[in-house]
Amino acid sequence: MTVYELMIKTNHYIIGGGDLTAPQKANIVRQLLAGRSTPEQVRRFHFAFRSQSGGPQMYPSFYIPPYNDGKKYETVIPMAPKTHILSANSYELEIIRLLHLFASHNAAVQNMVEQTLFRLKATCFGYKSCYTGECFHTALIVLRFVIAVAPRETGWIKKQISLYHTHAADTRRHAGVKQYFELCLSELEE
Repeated sequence: MTVYELMIKTNHYIIGGGDLTAPQKANIVRQLLAGRSTPEQVRRFHFAFRSQSGGPQMYPSFYIPPYNDGKKYETVIPMAPKTHILSANSYELEIIRLLHLFASHNAAVQNMVEQTLFRLKATCFGYKSCYTGECFHTALIVLRFVIAVAPRETGWIKKQISLYHTHAADTRRHAGVKQYFELCLSELEE
């Protein structure tokens, strides 16, 4: 099973109400950590998108999606991304989110979470309220990530929720966008 398949199946199992045992969580963490991209893979991926606006912070730093015959990887709530911004960020953020849920005290996981939060604060979709195209969709992936790894960032979370409410009806959106937003709300702490 690939890292992507493991991430998707684990998310679907949890969303469906499934409970994982400690050994299952440890096995998932082991596999996800083993699937981390090398610095060279990250460098090559960033180099491929060097001329696009936003720079390298727009793209993952730890988990680069493997080549998939030119097709982008779908999100947890199926949306077929048209851009690498949505596909690649969904891939990385969902993996690091699971790592945090299952191994938040692991030093490598803590480092990834901290660096990723820092990276996201420099992006239009993560912190600067961009509602254009797939940046809007990617903002929902960021919202779910922040809810899980930084629930005390209430200002950031409220800002992302407000962005959705303000711009969801601006244009026709994929049905998965509303479902993903509802998933985010279901995961908010009371």
